[in-house]
Amino acid sequence: MKISALLALLLISCALAAPLAAQTRNVTDPQAPRSLETANPVSVSWDDPARFTEIRHSRNRWDAQRGDWVQRLAEHLQERASEALPVGQRMQVRITDITRAGDYEPWHGMNLRDVRVMRDIYPPRLSLEFIRYDAAGQLIAQGKRDLADMGYLSGGSTLDSDPLRFEKRLIDDWIRRELREEPRELGNR
Repeated sequence: MKISALLALLLISCALAAPLAAQTRNVTDPQAPRSLETANPVSVSWDDPARFTEIRHSRNRWDAQRGDWVQRLAEHLQERASEALPVGQRMQVRITDITRAGDYEPWHGMNLRDVRVMRDIYPPRLSLEFIRYDAAGQLIAQGKRDLADMGYLSGGSTLDSDPLRFEKRLIDDWIRRELREEPRELGNR
């Protein structure tokens, strides 16, 4: 009798734990989205995060691939670019690589192996390709950009606790530069 009660309790525990396990996201999950679904003038897609430098060169790959940080950065990019894009224009952006600010330094011991350490040698980097169209659907700009903020620790608010604040600031700076300047046909900056 005790064994059947223990088995029943175990089955109930597993059933209750399954939804919690399902909530743990992994950016490299093959079923995870690779684009934002919306009727927004700015469409954002991204390559397989398993190929991103953030994951391939991480000293803590398991922790680096946890969460939905790629989608959150894509949503931020879409929101900010939509606000800055002139009326009638549209833009397609594809994120091809991400390296988040900071890195893991497992040599500090077991208690700190999951802590992302911020140092100047670990700047945020983001590579993307974009195409921009005017209101008539004519191509007005396109290109590839490799973004990096080597002084990411020097700027910004110390009160901001968003774990993606450095990457979001990198995106904001690019949008400000890209959409302020006169459109150019092809080219890198």
